[in-house]
Amino acid sequence: MAQSLCFASDNWAGAHPTVMDAVASANLGPAAPYGEDDWTRRVEKRVREVFETECAVFPVTTGSAANGLCLTLLTPPYGAIFTHEAAHIQTDECGLPEFYTGGAKIIPLPGAHGRIDAATLQTAIAGFGHGPPHAPPPSAVSITQSTETGSVYRVDEIAALSEVARAHGMGLHMDGARFANALVSPVSAGASPADLTWRAGIDALSFGGTKNGALAAELVVIFKPELIRDFEYRRKRVGQLWSKMRFLSAQFDALLADDLWLSSAAHANAMARALADGLSALPGVELGAPVEANAVFAALPEGVADRMRMAGATFYPWATPGDRFGGRLNRFVTSWATQPGDVAALCDMAGRLITGG
Repeated sequence: MAQSLCFASDNWAGAHPTVMDAVASANLGPAAPYGEDDWTRRVEKRVREVFETECAVFPVTTGSAANGLCLTLLTPPYGAIFTHEAAHIQTDECGLPEFYTGGAKIIPLPGAHGRIDAATLQTAIAGFGHGPPHAPPPSAVSITQSTETGSVYRVDEIAALSEVARAHGMGLHMDGARFANALVSPVSAGASPADLTWRAGIDALSFGGTKNGALAAELVVIFKPELIRDFEYRRKRVGQLWSKMRFLSAQFDALLADDLWLSSAAHANAMARALADGLSALPGVELGAPVEANAVFAALPEGVADRMRMAGATFYPWATPGDRFGGRLNRFVTSWATQPGDVAALCDMAGRLITGG
């Protein structure tokens, strides 16, 4: 029961069988180390095709490493990074961005449903500090796609943030741990990977694979040529240059082939929509955020969440600034591996516990 009713995170899902097969296949025979292998070359070529531009592509093992490395390109050690107050780099990376950058300061900003807007950013920059040399100079903006509350930045929202950043000489980073889920969201209908990134002003992207069926693989994608020069040294310095890189690249080689990365994300999103529909139809359940990707935030009647966990369901309670739900909000995340039967069983469990049936 607990395994089939796991909605804690897409991190809990295993690797996609196609990815595992690709890793096993990459294990056959010798291959050149440090990214000189055929798998890495194919991934570099395919990513450039996906984003319709020349870009530098560097496999790494974790999203935190990808975020930290991207930010080292955009800010000096004495700079300031503006991001949402719930962003992963602010709340969940144990100071890694500060460590990687050598001490850059993160400035958290408010915003509905995990997004910051251009007006908030402009106000924050204009009112920040007392100027040199007393305050760190505004150097970078980092946004998450999709956000920590499952919402998706629209193309025009990214472009507006980019305009503000450019006006102040700042770089723009995207934490795309769930970039695929954002791309296939109805919110992004008609937008291409290029539209959601470099065309809207993104300089560097953390392109997520682990949450979307990879075993352990992320990509740093650099769209701004002048940022590329010393990246190889930065990656090596923090221990992210794999000798047997073929095993990282083979995972993305499999995900990008036949658009598996998109179909897997679309499935996860569809399961989230079905879960949201099922839960919100129950008495006393209220959704706490728009369902635009693969996360559902639902406030359940008092005590129901605890009883669901005791019955074998896995999901996390969720606290938000100014919590209007009195501690009843919970996060449910779906993945490529979530099945319709899992969704139906969870909704049925919640319904029985709510109604006493």
